Amino acid sequence: MSMEAPLAGITVIELGQYIAGPFAGQQLADLGARVIKIERPGSGDPFRQFLGKGNIPGYAPNFVAFNRNKQSLAIDLQNAAGCEAFLRLAEKADVVVENFRAGVLDRLGIGWQALKARNPRLIYCSISGFSEDGPYADRPAFDTVGQALSGLLHLFTDPSDPRMRGPTITDQITGLQASNAICAALLARATSNEGARIDVSMLDSAITYMPDSFTAWTQSGIDMQPETRCAWSHSFVFMCADERMIAVHVGGPERFWRGMIAATEHLEILDDPRFPNRPARIERFDEVIDTLRPVFLERPRAEWVARMAEQDVPCAEILTIPETMQDPEVLHSGIFRKATHPIHGEMTVLGRAVRINGMREPNPTLPPLLGEQSADILRDLGFTEADIAALTQAD
Repeated sequence: MSMEAPLAGITVIELGQYIAGPFAGQQLADLGARVIKIERPGSGDPFRQFLGKGNIPGYAPNFVAFNRNKQSLAIDLQNAAGCEAFLRLAEKADVVVENFRAGVLDRLGIGWQALKARNPRLIYCSISGFSEDGPYADRPAFDTVGQALSGLLHLFTDPSDPRMRGPTITDQITGLQASNAICAALLARATSNEGARIDVSMLDSAITYMPDSFTAWTQSGIDMQPETRCAWSHSFVFMCADERMIAVHVGGPERFWRGMIAATEHLEILDDPRFPNRPARIERFDEVIDTLRPVFLERPRAEWVARMAEQDVPCAEILTIPETMQDPEVLHSGIFRKATHPIHGEMTVLGRAVRINGMREPNPTLPPLLGEQSADILRDLGFTEADIAALTQAD
């Protein structure tokens, strides 16, 4: 084990699809764990088939995004032979991560109790939309459901034009909570020599993502609205003269507010009786925005960025995804890399966020093809070639 790959030697079985489970598995794989993704023969993770213009069948961008550094074992858990293969694998594994609906794996005979009996040192992490013994246990859940019930979506939604926007959030938050708990359980097991069961719900994870919204209510009776936090932190988005947008985050220090106004050369704003101090600006935040909007339309974005930098005011260009990938800081960080797939050719792949001793993943691999490592994994478990052919055959 190297410090750059601290989970080297740990084997994780991922029974996950779509995002939350696979994202948890990916975090562990990025840290050096061997992550074996169990997939259904013939189809695999449904994200493999999320096709759009120019996508590769079975290797769609949605799948590629959440499954780097893993291996794929394609076996059918709906039959006894597939379950037996899974149980053999679980006997030697350190971690099982699953994000099936409550009760599914128990009905198949491969749930927590069955696995614990075979492997008392196993860390078993169950990811679900809601607690498995609660009133919503039988409800299906995707990211939007978690955002909605947690209050997060309320803080992102304009009631005058309600619609979903942006990336999934609660899925990734839940995956991060799961991987964090798994790492803690592995650390504890090193001394106790005992396994653990971990339950992570999407709803709980989403709530913990915004603790300030809940403490505002419980301690101060403040019901956070979509722009409440923005008013408190003086966070702005402005359109500039060249129809490009800029974000400015003034925060609490008065020097940043004064610096922003100095950059605009509209010093009369500092003397505006409506905005004598920060509490007044919070109270009249809409008026602050209305006052500054025409000011920022006076100059192009690049000039505003330069002017804010002169005043040491936190700001940034609002970039598109392609622009972000060409940003000098992103290029310098090396978080994107080129890799050559033996079938699909050159690909751009995202690396892990953290660097340990200056390194990202020391031996990164592209996401696997469906069942790419099936034969090798099953041979190691003692299955014959005839067994392997039967186990990996699609319906």
